[in-house]
Amino acid sequence: MAEKSAKRVKSSGPTERNGDDKGEQTKAETKYSNVREFPKRPQPGGPAVKLKQPRPPLPAQHQPRPGLKGEIGPTPRYRGAPYRPANKLQDKVALITGGASGIGRAVAVLYAREGADVAIVYLQEEQPDAEVARAAVEAVGRHCLLIPGDITDPEFCEQAVESAVERFGKLDILVNNDSFQQRQESIEDVSNEQWDLTFRINIFGYFYMAKAAVKHMRKGAAIVNTGSITGLQGSQQLLDYSATKGAIHAFTKSLAQNLVDRGIRVNCVAPGPVWTPWNIADGDSPRAGKQGQDDLMERAARAEEIAPAFVFFASEADSSHITGEVLTLLGGETTAA
Repeated sequence: MAEKSAKRVKSSGPTERNGDDKGEQTKAETKYSNVREFPKRPQPGGPAVKLKQPRPPLPAQHQPRPGLKGEIGPTPRYRGAPYRPANKLQDKVALITGGASGIGRAVAVLYAREGADVAIVYLQEEQPDAEVARAAVEAVGRHCLLIPGDITDPEFCEQAVESAVERFGKLDILVNNDSFQQRQESIEDVSNEQWDLTFRINIFGYFYMAKAAVKHMRKGAAIVNTGSITGLQGSQQLLDYSATKGAIHAFTKSLAQNLVDRGIRVNCVAPGPVWTPWNIADGDSPRAGKQGQDDLMERAARAEEIAPAFVFFASEADSSHITGEVLTLLGGETTAA
């Protein structure tokens, strides 16, 4: 029988607070953290900001679902130290599902550095990670609203959108990022319950959130969905997950056509392997530590390397004439792009 997922709970209501980021920052992270600060370009021949990325195999480790970012080693990077903001999302409002950790947290932080206020949807079990995400957003001078709950519930999705609009007065950007995966060796091992849960989170939730959000969106708004390489070329042990990611790609293209006359752009970012809490909550420990080692870059991406693509699609300055696209970020892989 498939491993049971973490219990998905209904919303206990949005929470918010004002506070300082108590997390540790490197000098590089501090230098590039504030949306109001534009660091000088290095002089010709001067040193460039470059982070050394860990390569597999990484230490074997495992966590129960949904996995907490604060307990992974090496800790997934999300602040984007080399990234230079340019006020691309100044005073915008973004709602991000799955925003407590992984790609979602990295996107929340870059959006804040670009000038946006952020609402984050997450599971109640992820509260520790959500608090860190909120602190990171507030540390760069923007507001962050935490909304715990379950996107498989259409009523909660309505409530989440309404909470964000009530708090910030509008909604400019929706990032559908929450998802679920559970590897199985054969089709017989995929229970009916797992198949149903994967579709309810990965595609039903995206539909519920988009349907609730568009009624508040005006011309120039954007929806950014998270797809996957598995939705393009499949995955032997991720039958249900791959099917939902392919559905997300088709949903993106169809919704883009549906909303183009309203001036709302819809695009999708489809990464390859990314080092997030998923890796140690899905499957055996040795496999998780080797993720990405067969790619041309010989490692999995870090969430902070994926997040700028979400800024690109959210920013009218960068992508005002782009809708219905699926952007692949595959670490050198070209056959599926």
